[in-house]
Amino acid sequence: MNRRHFCMSTLAAAISAAHPRNDLLAAVLNEFITVTADVNAVTGDGAQLTIKRSAVQDFGDSLRGRLLLPGHEAYDDARRVINGSIDKYPALIAQCVGSADVKSAVDFARSEGLLVAVKCGGHSFSGKSTCDGGLMIDLSTMRGVQVDPAAKIAHVRGGSLLGDMDHETMSYGLVTTAGTVSHTGVGGLTTGGGFGRLGRRFGLTIDNLVSVDVITADGQFRHASLEENPDLFWGIRGGGGNFGIVTSFEFRLHPMDRMIVDAFFEYPISQARSVLRNFAEFAVNAPDELNIDGGLRARPGRDNYVGFHAVWSGPKNQTDKVLAPLRKAGTLLREHVEVKDYVVMQREGDNTDPRATGTYLKSGFTKAYTPQLIDTIVDGFDVNPSWSANLGAQQSGGAIGRIAEDATAFAHRYSEHNMLLSVSWPVDSDPTERIAWARAYWAELEPHTFGFYTNDLLQSNVPGYANYRDNLDRLVTLKNKYDPKNLFRLNANIRPTV
Repeated sequence: MNRRHFCMSTLAAAISAAHPRNDLLAAVLNEFITVTADVNAVTGDGAQLTIKRSAVQDFGDSLRGRLLLPGHEAYDDARRVINGSIDKYPALIAQCVGSADVKSAVDFARSEGLLVAVKCGGHSFSGKSTCDGGLMIDLSTMRGVQVDPAAKIAHVRGGSLLGDMDHETMSYGLVTTAGTVSHTGVGGLTTGGGFGRLGRRFGLTIDNLVSVDVITADGQFRHASLEENPDLFWGIRGGGGNFGIVTSFEFRLHPMDRMIVDAFFEYPISQARSVLRNFAEFAVNAPDELNIDGGLRARPGRDNYVGFHAVWSGPKNQTDKVLAPLRKAGTLLREHVEVKDYVVMQREGDNTDPRATGTYLKSGFTKAYTPQLIDTIVDGFDVNPSWSANLGAQQSGGAIGRIAEDATAFAHRYSEHNMLLSVSWPVDSDPTERIAWARAYWAELEPHTFGFYTNDLLQSNVPGYANYRDNLDRLVTLKNKYDPKNLFRLNANIRPTV
């Protein structure tokens, strides 16, 4: 009998029995691979290499979690990401269950010169959380949230999803800004900046970050905060995954009524110009507790329309007054307003089968919805009636804009909206025509933007490093210090200069 296999399987069974909801952890603890052949892979620079069987075996044996190779029954599911049009095949997938596993994976990748992708929720539209021929470091089994209600702090493991955090924090009447979809990974959202429905009230997710634990490219564990490794802490807050893999986050929480106002308003596409002008006029001065997302929408089987989703987290007795401008923005085709559990609302955007759809996305920050921008939006939205497409915006401003642009690596505090263009298709269909339309439309819109959200980065965008604006030089210095060989390059990459 393999004594190590027996002991670890017994440990996994004990953990599962003690924590019946922890089946995922048990699954990744009770299996050990036998590597039967050398592994073909690619380096960060794209060169081919062959990793000796013995080296792969030693790596797999070093993990408390699971090492998946092509052909394993769990490999195909693990390699996939949310965007169904991304179809990549890592040479190896390390499913980590703790910081030690992450360190082992980083050390192995560095020693072999491997291309590295880091996956948590798999929400990267451009597929940066997976790769062909490299090592995927999968954090999805590193989940857990602990709340200290007295200190108003949440301790969040690096593989946790936003739904994990919302569920735990709101049980104490506390919350922090955390996206709009519950299965988004905390790590990717946070390190890129972190928009959400509460951003105008409480700031970006990074504005509520107290500290992180991170494994840097040299395999070292580092704690970063305003007091300890403050340069690294500054860079992680908006610098994406350029400096290491965060294994733990500490967030500041805020009291908030769990029941919020959730509202939808729809108007005919024929009134798009006037509706957007009315929206632009009142949105810029809207109270911080109000968040509005939306714009022009196309859905198969119905006429195009203008739609807004408003979330009001302020006093309920002010709801009618706050929503009045939306009611007056145009002729209403539909209005739906209800008081709803915030955690329930955060889950309502989850796609029950996200891998069944391919998506192409473009994004850009805007300083204002000018008349010229509105004309460009309306004139270019000539969508095929059989397509699903959106030209909308996530509202920013409020508390987000009251922080200096050099206070964190995120450099777009001026923005009033994050404008987004998306077009979707079934993964078994040809997207060429849809993508061509989106690119042509975006070419007209892009001159009205001033940079883009790095979490929305697509490979066809301008280089991500140019998006860091006046913070770039400081970020390059950090990259030279913490990742001089550019091990972590699948992101809005900051190229080292050493």
